[in-house]
Amino acid sequence: MTAQKILQIAMEQSAEDINCRAEDFMKDQNVLVPFRLGKKARSYLKEPITAAFVSYGNNVVASAAQDVADLAAAYLNAFEFYHLFETPNMYWLGDRLAGRGYKICFMAEYYLPDPDRIQPRFCGYPQRILEQRDFEDLYLPQWGNALCRERKHLDLLGVGAYEDGELIGLAACSADCEGMWQIGVDVLPAYRKKGIASALTSRLAQEILQRGKVPFYCSAWSNIRSARNAIKSGFVPAWVEMTIKPGRIVDEMNAQPR
Repeated sequence: MTAQKILQIAMEQSAEDINCRAEDFMKDQNVLVPFRLGKKARSYLKEPITAAFVSYGNNVVASAAQDVADLAAAYLNAFEFYHLFETPNMYWLGDRLAGRGYKICFMAEYYLPDPDRIQPRFCGYPQRILEQRDFEDLYLPQWGNALCRERKHLDLLGVGAYEDGELIGLAACSADCEGMWQIGVDVLPAYRKKGIASALTSRLAQEILQRGKVPFYCSAWSNIRSARNAIKSGFVPAWVEMTIKPGRIVDEMNAQPR
């Protein structure tokens, strides 16, 4: 699978997620469309979603509900597209959204594999391919990035690293949409900084590609450790997203203990 084909699949999925066309992400001008969550949207995208801003590096495509469409349009026109995902400009949008009961919620950077850089990496520990039946006893806090109990039916494939038969690192993927599987990875604290995460991530990416699916990887911009692992594993930054939700939803998230 070529880099261009991988990118096209990702843009088609993003278009399904926010009700636009894949070619909108390649335009020189920003694009605004009405928000609608597609029937084949990524499984973890849950309504209510008031607006979403997505950029693949050429422009910003905004998908907005009717009651904030005017704010989204004004925001797209107020600043350069590559400043729309950063402060202080986000305060401009946030202040105006607050007056209508909405808040900026999720922000994330997504990575896609570079076929020329996805290569076997070795960490000095034996690895094993794991399938869904192998995950049943692994829904534990230490593997919370690799596996998701709430969507365990989507956890299809993984790669584990072992020492003396004990699992010390795990990369696993969730079939979050039809053509793309998302990778998450965990390594026990005592075994970090030994190349285990990148070895497992790159191995799993190869396994996913061999099955005709596109692996993708997500991290918060502030999670430097995760971003470094993505790049070391052969992934490259591909797109960014910012999601707007009702203020009560954001407040509920902030009220939950971490």
